[in-house]
Amino acid sequence: MNAWYISFESARAAQAEHLGQAVEAVSAAVSARAAAGDLAQPGPLFTGIGASLAAACAPVWVLRSRGIHSWRLTAGDHPLPFPGTRHPVVGISQSGRSAETLAVLESVPEPQRYAVVNKVPSPIADIARVVLGLGNLPDSYASTVGYTATVAALGILADAWDGGVADPGWQDLAGTFRLTEARLTEAVRGLAPRFAECRSADFVGAGPSVGTAEAAALLFREVARVPSAGMSTRQYLHGSMESAGDSVHVLFGDAREADVAGTLADAGHQVILVTTQEAPPRDNLATVRLPPRPPAQRAILEVLVMQILVAAVAELREVDIEEFVFQHSDTKVAAGAPAAARTHADGSATSAAADAAAATATLAVDSGPA
Repeated sequence: MNAWYISFESARAAQAEHLGQAVEAVSAAVSARAAAGDLAQPGPLFTGIGASLAAACAPVWVLRSRGIHSWRLTAGDHPLPFPGTRHPVVGISQSGRSAETLAVLESVPEPQRYAVVNKVPSPIADIARVVLGLGNLPDSYASTVGYTATVAALGILADAWDGGVADPGWQDLAGTFRLTEARLTEAVRGLAPRFAECRSADFVGAGPSVGTAEAAALLFREVARVPSAGMSTRQYLHGSMESAGDSVHVLFGDAREADVAGTLADAGHQVILVTTQEAPPRDNLATVRLPPRPPAQRAILEVLVMQILVAAVAELREVDIEEFVFQHSDTKVAAGAPAAARTHADGSATSAAADAAAATATLAVDSGPA
């Protein structure tokens, strides 16, 4: 394991404390950036890969609910250079080394390059004009605090963008996180047997919770080796729900999700509903209640439940959390690689002048947090 990473258990044990530290640091940095005029811009385009992309879901919802156009885009799904835009492009990468995200940022004009990263310095932080760092928090290979702190940073940024004010709930979120974890851990771990014989798992969320569904599916693939899919409630209702069988279904939401959970449970399927509402008892249905919070803060508490659950499922299925099955040579750039020695995800160099150097670029073998 890369020396920068710590165990899943260790990262989770310190998560509430580190989350509080990240919120404090990012809040100060966002205030400074707002005072400097860096947030008085058209709505941001967030780009990332894996969990970093999922982390932007609730913040995009927050921005759109404020009437600000914003999007999240998969970093590897665009021909480069990135099309011209008036919107700042925010590269999200917990490691600061995601090759696809770096390639996108390198292709946009320097004034529009923003970044939210955990590691500073790092290749992505080095090329961005505006950088929000989480504080070099030690994280697990299957990301824990790297993910939750990224959601917090993006959520605070979304609150404050273009004259907004950060929600006061961010200041006591770490305490709520700690209390929620203590209150729910035993009950959530008790849900692990539902996954003992399942062939797959569906994670389904409403609106800002779609990112939680995506992050949860990734966690269960990485940590417990359970084939999993994450999607929005409405997508699920348009056909995907039809394959229910030998699966566990985890839903995040308060309205339609409760109805879907009841329908699945009544049909004999194993269902977990993560909600802030009361839910009548039903066979096959377990309800996990969270305290009400604004969307991005709620997303952090939702993924906390998934972290607790996936650790118990991995233990039950005798899967070593710290071991990944596959390693890839092209998902991360080397931490100290100069810009001229980096290649894009499609193998093209950062510039024509860099062709020779790119041919011998060193790429880190690492499939950890994006």
